[in-house]
Amino acid sequence: MHKTQDNRAWFLILPVVLLVAFSAVIPLMTVVNYSVQDIFGPGQRYLIGLEWFRETLRDPEVHRAFLRQIAFSGIVLAIEIPLGVLVALGLPRAGWKSSLAIVILALPLLIPFNVVGTIWQLYARPEIGFFGRVINDLGIGFNYTADPVSAWVTIVAMDVWHWTPLVALLAFAGLRSIPDAYYQAARIDGASRVAIFRYIELPKMRSVLTIAVLLRFMDSFMIYAEPFVVTGGGPGSSTTFLSIRLVNMAVGQFDLGPAAAFSLLYFLVILLVSYVFYTILQRISAQ
Repeated sequence: MHKTQDNRAWFLILPVVLLVAFSAVIPLMTVVNYSVQDIFGPGQRYLIGLEWFRETLRDPEVHRAFLRQIAFSGIVLAIEIPLGVLVALGLPRAGWKSSLAIVILALPLLIPFNVVGTIWQLYARPEIGFFGRVINDLGIGFNYTADPVSAWVTIVAMDVWHWTPLVALLAFAGLRSIPDAYYQAARIDGASRVAIFRYIELPKMRSVLTIAVLLRFMDSFMIYAEPFVVTGGGPGSSTTFLSIRLVNMAVGQFDLGPAAAFSLLYFLVILLVSYVFYTILQRISAQ
């Protein structure tokens, strides 16, 4: 006997579909529409095809911003992933000490991005900030408003302080999933601490570290508020990343067409690199 299927349940997800359409699909289609037009004002727009995409791909400022973005993401990943694992290995495994350590560790994650930028803007000031004052007292010239190296050190240190706890918490979750029997067997066999980490802990953390790498890459590649508050993209253009370049183009210069094409290329690059990262990490995890 054929059973009649009731499709009225689809009405329950209709609000979600409408919400996604208004919050994601419609704005995306608007950006796509702007990216193929030259806009002079209300009612004054002309179809120009892929010209803005070609112009963006040839823009040397975009090339330099892209290289800065890749360098920044690579540096913070190289620091935060190992440091987060080390912090996770040092956390208490159970009891009130473990709970207290997790709460304290998670505090930087609760601070809004612009507030993080403001904190480090003051913290790294060479004349009044603790971070900047200590470095200058050591005889090292430090001024993030005038020296590109100091600006990079400040932004990288800020990102490491803000996001290493996320990596540590994910790694700690992987460690907590390891049964105590594994450690007991390793102790009976006389395994060293390095061997326990390599053959027991690291394999169990691979899946969560894959998530950590992908999340941190996407976040670092899209970073905007923190460096904008601290340096504004300077000194010069030394910390002008892709996001800052995009905002300057869209808001500062009001070039809506080029900015729309830029944002779509930016989005595609993030998707492509994230897919490559995910594929490589999945293959490593499967070995």
